[in-house]
Amino acid sequence: MAPRIKRPGRAAPAALTAASPCPCGLPAAYGECCGRFHSGEEAAATAELLMRSRYSAFVARDAAYLLRTWHSSTRPPHLELDEAMRWSGLEITDTADGSAFHPRGTVTFRARYRHHGQRGELHERSEFAREGGAWVYVDGEFL
Repeated sequence: MAPRIKRPGRAAPAALTAASPCPCGLPAAYGECCGRFHSGEEAAATAELLMRSRYSAFVARDAAYLLRTWHSSTRPPHLELDEAMRWSGLEITDTADGSAFHPRGTVTFRARYRHHGQRGELHERSEFAREGGAWVYVDGEFL
């Protein structure tokens, strides 16, 4: 039997560990950064931290966290993540409100990816609100 040859852009993503660099771009290990939110140990204190943790959840393919942090009025009944999507970087370009003192906030970002070997970028302004005291994603506008 001939060995299988991996095609560029089709490699499986490396598993995140507590010591891995956090995918969200902050200078911390995953376990100390977004991993603590994914595990339920803590909740994101700001809309921007929730945005970063949701990006990291896409990298980690953590659909349960994404659904848990989605506003009840806009949350889909289930979420299937595309196995061909490889997220490769996050840049926060703007934030408005979204602190501990605000009920709502927006975060504008660019997220780079590869899909079936093709590079792309998602540019979105996301809206967040508090629900039950916790920050949740409401919806987004593609820019």
